[in-house]
Amino acid sequence: MNATTPLTALQVMQDSPVIPVIVLNDVAHAVPMARALLAGGIRMLEVTLRTKQALACIEAIARDVPEAVVGAGTVRSKADALAAARAGARFAVSPGYTSAVGQACRDANLALLPGVASSSEIMMATDDGFTELKFFPAVQAGGVGMLKAWSGPFFDVKFCPTGGITLQSAPDFLALGNVVCVGGSWLVPANVPETGDWGRVTRLAMETQVLRK
Repeated sequence: MNATTPLTALQVMQDSPVIPVIVLNDVAHAVPMARALLAGGIRMLEVTLRTKQALACIEAIARDVPEAVVGAGTVRSKADALAAARAGARFAVSPGYTSAVGQACRDANLALLPGVASSSEIMMATDDGFTELKFFPAVQAGGVGMLKAWSGPFFDVKFCPTGGITLQSAPDFLALGNVVCVGGSWLVPANVPETGDWGRVTRLAMETQVLRK
């Protein structure tokens, strides 16, 4: 997967059963975290734009761990999308969807997984040509039952449910025909960056490989 070739959202989703949802407060933790996930077989890394250091972390991973594919999560605006692309992100994940974010990601050659939580939001995203979507917050917004209900009217849409999913519940989502992967924050526990137990991250990443359909 050449770093200069634009990705598609489906390529991002198909690479692994789980996309890790990563929150980093210190750029010094970015590279060891990325390498730990990569060692466990996961290379699509969603670093959320929830901290002041997030863009610097994306830049560090893009520069120092080229085998990984780093993306930006919590992309809420055109400015977020452009800043993520400048930092080296190759895909974007948004908590919701607006046409402005969709167009900004297209302009920046960022594959986008737009967030949706309702049928109307799915229709807005698909009207703009996005058929691979993030279902967020998945558990709180209806979980497996909602995805089953959507499989009829939105038979041509694929989902990455995120929010409240665990290693134990992931198989229930991945068993659905309209689910390609799930998003999970459990892969990088909050205390790991401080303890430096990167081996734990690798073990958690390796556990997800048995989730492949």
